[in-house]
Amino acid sequence: MSRYKSPVMAIVSIVLAAAMFGSVTRAQTANPAPATQAANSGVPPDWVNPIPPHRVMGNIYYVGSEGLASYLITTPQGNILINSSLEASVPLIQASVEKLGFKFSATKILLISHAHYDHCAGSAKIKAMTHAKYMVLDADVPVVESGGKKDFQYGDRPEDLYPATKVDRVLRDGDEVRLGDIVLVAHKTAGHTMGCTTWTMKVRDEKNGKTYDVVIVGSPNVNPGYKLVNNNAYPEIAKDYEHAFAVWKSLPCDIFLGAHGAYYDMATKYPKLNTGGDNPFIDPRGYKAYIADRESAFQEELKKQQAANTK
Repeated sequence: MSRYKSPVMAIVSIVLAAAMFGSVTRAQTANPAPATQAANSGVPPDWVNPIPPHRVMGNIYYVGSEGLASYLITTPQGNILINSSLEASVPLIQASVEKLGFKFSATKILLISHAHYDHCAGSAKIKAMTHAKYMVLDADVPVVESGGKKDFQYGDRPEDLYPATKVDRVLRDGDEVRLGDIVLVAHKTAGHTMGCTTWTMKVRDEKNGKTYDVVIVGSPNVNPGYKLVNNNAYPEIAKDYEHAFAVWKSLPCDIFLGAHGAYYDMATKYPKLNTGGDNPFIDPRGYKAYIADRESAFQEELKKQQAANTK
């Protein structure tokens, strides 16, 4: 869950997406979410607006909505899906996977960026449909398995709850997730949630034969209402954010992706994919600038709360 929004909108992609995914929107209407999520009908439009699925590079594909990022990583042994998004997002994700020519049933592993409903509410449904193994970083496991009730910030808000989902493998910081010849590394970048996870991997560009470092940012954002000082429910929150920013700054990054498309300005980059130039998702400078901006926002909020606490 994030309140940070990019000011850039890709109008062309929205129009194309509406044409390609009208049937998906109808499917979502025909399959309403459970009461806990139905209460959240006021979600931002970009969370549910479709966008054409597309190849990022190599075997990494975008299969999410305009605002909620889901990624498909394909292998001959089956596929990995990162982020199930809203429960109502599942038909869109499935349609995106199949539009790209892959079988949704070939999803062998399901991962998430963090345990907020906009990134994991669809996990129970996807597990039931594909029998994928659900793998979550340790500190987010109690939240996922309680359907959000054990979240330090939103656990008592019915609109932020979602179907509880059993985790098949508990991950720890630095663990590898392997399928075929693909290796994803889980980096604990906590703060936004206690188990917020940034994923890294390598991808080979078939066009030039080069191998690139991929970073899928979990979330660096401090949501409205987060207490960074004297937080009894999460005493280490400020230290965890500081550690997370140290991790992000240490990671080599060529391909910059994230849990929301706005993190890496997908709306601007996506239309440039087939223009004949360099792959727009190769953006190490954009990655560094985004992390620096978010760290500055965190430090500003921390100082503000520390000053208020001394009065």
